[in-house]
Amino acid sequence: MPKVLTKFICQQCGAESPKWLGRCPECGEWNSLVETVIPTTRKGIMMEKGESLIPQKLSQIKFSSLDRMKTGMPEFDRVLGGGLIPGLIVLVAGEPGIGKSTLMLQLAEKVGGLYVSGEESLQQIKIRAERLGIKKENLFFLNETDVDLINETFSEDNEFKMVVIDSIQTLTTQDLTGSAGAVGQVRECAARLVRMAKKKGLPIFLVGHVTKEGAVAGPKILEHMVDTVLYLEGEKFGSFRLLRTTKNRFGATDEVGVFEMTDKGMVVIENPSKIFLSQRQKGVPGSIIVATMEGTRPVLVEIQALVTQTQLAIPRRIASGIDYNRLQLTCAVLAKRLGLPLGSFDIFVNVAGGLRIEEPAADLGVALAIFSSFKNLSLDNKTIVFGELGLLGEIRNVSQTSQRIKEAKRLGFTKIISPDKYSSINQAVKALKE
Repeated sequence: MPKVLTKFICQQCGAESPKWLGRCPECGEWNSLVETVIPTTRKGIMMEKGESLIPQKLSQIKFSSLDRMKTGMPEFDRVLGGGLIPGLIVLVAGEPGIGKSTLMLQLAEKVGGLYVSGEESLQQIKIRAERLGIKKENLFFLNETDVDLINETFSEDNEFKMVVIDSIQTLTTQDLTGSAGAVGQVRECAARLVRMAKKKGLPIFLVGHVTKEGAVAGPKILEHMVDTVLYLEGEKFGSFRLLRTTKNRFGATDEVGVFEMTDKGMVVIENPSKIFLSQRQKGVPGSIIVATMEGTRPVLVEIQALVTQTQLAIPRRIASGIDYNRLQLTCAVLAKRLGLPLGSFDIFVNVAGGLRIEEPAADLGVALAIFSSFKNLSLDNKTIVFGELGLLGEIRNVSQTSQRIKEAKRLGFTKIISPDKYSSINQAVKALKE
């Protein structure tokens, strides 16, 4: 077998070098030279098959509708856009110990596939599988880190319906000299797995590590190469886990799946609203229920606020589960439009249950929770709010209002403070006191 040629190419300016250098001699960028395989032939995949490279019109492309394969985990199907499709490449990332391997092992059991581990031995995997109660015979295991040997396993006739690679940072190819986890190794191994998945029509899940900043470790191009990017989030010492999609070529990018981590693995939560409200204390100032949207599903969560006299020269603003800048904006609106002297008070806001709210529809809930705590005002247990708060104190409309109201009424909430009925924060506060 002829030796594969490699070069070190700068990721900033494209300069080439026969060996690795700490600094690019052309642009001066540090640590930008990445080992890359140099193709030895100009023949593409189609030409090797004897086909001509002729551009086709959209009407000429042959395509048969694909039926999505259900995974047996409704929350996972939701974030994927309805289920698995042939050739799907999914990158699953999350902090260490959050439950990525556990979730992938359960998924592989339900679908029936191959679980490739480069981090655990087969004996260690068996111990974890027995703890999770996995006993089905449709699940195969492989302990290997050479991506070319793994691809040879796919090439043989087998009954795999999906493949899990745990993790992409442990794979290597002998065509490159870098160690496992190096930028060149991660990119080349992922590229070979992508080609094999598309060729065989085999769904492949790549488990990825994250950096201390929370981003996927390795080159950013890894996220561009895959079809779907999923993040498993949650409080490390809590039981709830959120599977959030940030990229999806075959579905929505704002869907969220909710799971609970137990001693038997991940358990699907079909009604997140009841779970997030199960430990709510009623009749306590500073607590209010907000109707949020996670993708196409309404989720009711509790927002808690605590306003106390500060002992510091500069009062503190602490936000957990919401954007810090939105909290600062809300406090400024309350001080200006309602005349609340918040400049001498510490303000703490928390979303109960560990959920993080990104949409501005929670602004009104945050504002009213702060007002309730400041005035020591207990709220009606059947009250629910949602709406975006503007700088002028106006309550702005949000999307999918009818779905939010329908979910609130289904769970027994009768008093709804929303942009449909109230146009300003002053009107909302007045309604809150009634």
